[in-house]
Amino acid sequence: MSCAVATGRLQVLQIYRLLQWIHKGEKDEIQKMVKLGVKNLINLTEPQEGLGVLHLAVSANNGVLFYCSYPTKRHARCLELALKNGADPNNISCSGVHVLSMMCEKANECTPLCLALLDAGADPNAANEQTTGVTALMEAAKTGSLPVVRQILRRGGNPNTLDQNGYNAVHYAALSGCFEVIMVLSGFAADMSVINMDNCTPLHYAAAAGNALSCKFLAQRCNPKVKNKEGLLARQIAKDFGLKAAIKELKKAERAFGKSKKSTGGGMMSDLWALTLHDWSNEYQAELVEAFRDQFGNADLDTFMSVLENLGAPVEPDQLEMVFSAHNKKGEGLINVNDFVKGTKYIKKVFRLTGYTTQKKKKEKGAKKKKKKGPFVLPIPICTLVPELKPRRPDGGPPHFMIEKYHNLTDVRRFDNEHPPLHPIVNDSWWYIEKPNKVYININYCVRNGDLESLDLAFNDGVPVDAQDEFYKTPLMEACISGNYELVQYLLEKAEVNMCDQFFWTPLHHAANGGYLEIVELLVNAGADVNAKALNDGTPLMRAIESSSFSCVEFLINSGAKVYSETKKSIILHNTRITTGKTNTEDISFVPKTVWGELPTTSQLMSNIARRKGRITLEVDFDDLLIPFSQRFQRRI
Repeated sequence: MSCAVATGRLQVLQIYRLLQWIHKGEKDEIQKMVKLGVKNLINLTEPQEGLGVLHLAVSANNGVLFYCSYPTKRHARCLELALKNGADPNNISCSGVHVLSMMCEKANECTPLCLALLDAGADPNAANEQTTGVTALMEAAKTGSLPVVRQILRRGGNPNTLDQNGYNAVHYAALSGCFEVIMVLSGFAADMSVINMDNCTPLHYAAAAGNALSCKFLAQRCNPKVKNKEGLLARQIAKDFGLKAAIKELKKAERAFGKSKKSTGGGMMSDLWALTLHDWSNEYQAELVEAFRDQFGNADLDTFMSVLENLGAPVEPDQLEMVFSAHNKKGEGLINVNDFVKGTKYIKKVFRLTGYTTQKKKKEKGAKKKKKKGPFVLPIPICTLVPELKPRRPDGGPPHFMIEKYHNLTDVRRFDNEHPPLHPIVNDSWWYIEKPNKVYININYCVRNGDLESLDLAFNDGVPVDAQDEFYKTPLMEACISGNYELVQYLLEKAEVNMCDQFFWTPLHHAANGGYLEIVELLVNAGADVNAKALNDGTPLMRAIESSSFSCVEFLINSGAKVYSETKKSIILHNTRITTGKTNTEDISFVPKTVWGELPTTSQLMSNIARRKGRITLEVDFDDLLIPFSQRFQRRI
């Protein structure tokens, strides 16, 4: 296929842009340029050197395996097919990046892909030698991928290789804070005391990561008193980060290291080679048990040494003889494999790996016993309406419990409630007053404020009368809570009288709880269930007793309320729970500022006061001051 040289400003700019995306490896941008660019852009070459897209792609030397490094089943299948058809698992790009090293950068996500490359013969010591010197093992340890690290080591990966900054694989494992990876590296004789260019050991990075187990493990296998370039110990680094658990382990390690220097004799119980052998035996436990299965888990010296030599144990023959003699105290000439793996005969207890897997706090002798805590009581969660039950409107508007605020467009400088227009046609305010933007407000806020105009507008637009807000409250419930008789009467024309909220309270529960006799009568006459049970089996009669409303209690009993109903805590209605201050809760509800609306006239305000006085006695002004309750309290005193 022949390639034409780009001509014209547009073609030249687009071919250079396409070559730039190919250089960066941006596949999405390449597809966009080929699809939306000039015609036959993929076959054009740039005018200076005649480079085309294939020239640049081939010069990158990225084989097919470099494009199979994504954690999907399709990429895994592509990798399998490529390897089966002869793809080189040791392919290296022009920048010196090995394909295994590149995949190990995402080893925690691409674990099957990395293992497939190793099975196909990838070099376990693959490294980016041209730039950083970081090996595939270091990349896998950095991500904390235990299966990949284990397979690389078992296939001959060198854990003591250093990169250009003096880091080895243990440094990267300590940076990731993965304790299991550090244990596996120790089992393959990784050097735990390597000092990098910053004079930092892996212990310094483990202290910065704050992993207490990693700090304890590394401090037992290296010098915990090594200072970095800044003159800081690992303990001081952990202290700067406020990592108390790591500080505690590092202090213990420093004291133990000082004592070990003073003591002359200790045998092999804490020697580094013995600890490495112990870590290796735990890594190869399955192979050791299988090798000694015919001898029922016991072996003589020659068999023991030959098996460990075949498995590649990191130990010398004379050291193996010392281990064997430690297990052969009775002179039977045999060693038990399980005892060897546990390390009970030749490793101190604090150094054994069983102490890391089964850490249990022991009770100190003479310590005071802590008081037993009572059973845990899960607090009641705040139940809110799930998103599925509050869909948006068909036109994209808010849910139905958010309604449009009614705005009065009358010019208040010309007309008001005391001086209304003589005829609607006289009110020409609509022509010169700017119409305000739509404002949506919670429908229950309108009920609290008595905004009948906004409610009328919402119901005329098709908003259901029983629309629930985020706390399952309907407008009728809110009207009963606020004690607005007119709104209750208005809403009962279409509202469901036995609707429940998140606590299964009906509007009658709320009205009885507030002690509003007229509203209770109105609800009962509309068909409200006088024996409706809430979440704790509480009835409206119980709520009326709590509010000390004698008239509501009398009316509910006469209407058929069951007197001997019980709640889930077995509190009978006759044994009321009213104590001082329990029912006097502070109202912290938010009342929004009104925008526009029709203000009541003076005559309307006076008539409302007269009507409210007529419902009670002449001794009080308002029914919400609770003065009768205070009078009874004074009489008892």
